[in-house]
Amino acid sequence: MRLDKLLSSLGEGTRSEVRALIRAGRVRVREETARDAGMQVDAERDSVTLDGRELGYKSVRHVMLNKPGGVLTAARDARQRTVMDLLPPLYAAMGAMPAGRLDKDTEGLLVITSDGQLAHRIISPRHDVGKEYFARVDGPLGEADVRAFEEGLHISDADGEFDARSAVLTILRASQTESEARVRVTEGKYHQVKRMFAARGVRVTYLKRLSIGALRLDPALAPGQWREMTQEEAALLEQDAPPEEDEQEDKHA
Repeated sequence: MRLDKLLSSLGEGTRSEVRALIRAGRVRVREETARDAGMQVDAERDSVTLDGRELGYKSVRHVMLNKPGGVLTAARDARQRTVMDLLPPLYAAMGAMPAGRLDKDTEGLLVITSDGQLAHRIISPRHDVGKEYFARVDGPLGEADVRAFEEGLHISDADGEFDARSAVLTILRASQTESEARVRVTEGKYHQVKRMFAARGVRVTYLKRLSIGALRLDPALAPGQWREMTQEEAALLEQDAPPEEDEQEDKHA
């Protein structure tokens, strides 16, 4: 890969900006000062530094973000802050995107990945990747609600009409004025969890996603914090949403 293309893909600036860095002698390749922006480098093996800072290249990156409330799940927005604004420019430069979405006021686990096929599989109904949420609602919950979620709810409201699949509702605390529960769903219709509770006569006042498949949110991440996923965590997503046959053929083509 050309050196200037590598630096640009790592989010260190535009092509013209990184060429200026190279001309200024601020970039070193294999411990030698680089002068040629077009020099070929092995992105996976060669040591590349900028102002003494090692630049690690990965062809694919997966990020675990604890999405805070008040932030849009989108790549960009002209007026409001998005989840991509919480990450360094490197990730947008690599084409990383959220795998699915969370409502603006919903917190919790969000996967951001540069692997577009994996992102598609995570949200595809064909893979039935379960998502678990913690919910707080403004009224009572009971065994009748547990059975209704298990049997599948018919949703008909201002946002449309659909039959929600069977879901697992686990009540953690219940009173006449406020209840807390975990709910696990295998699909992601618009405002689905909120609409399912609304169909049972209660309103969600707080919602947080805890897991996607076997991948659980790192409890050490505060809202707004993120980290790159480990190989083991990425493997959990691949396990829950394996490549389909046409993808496997592409990989071996």
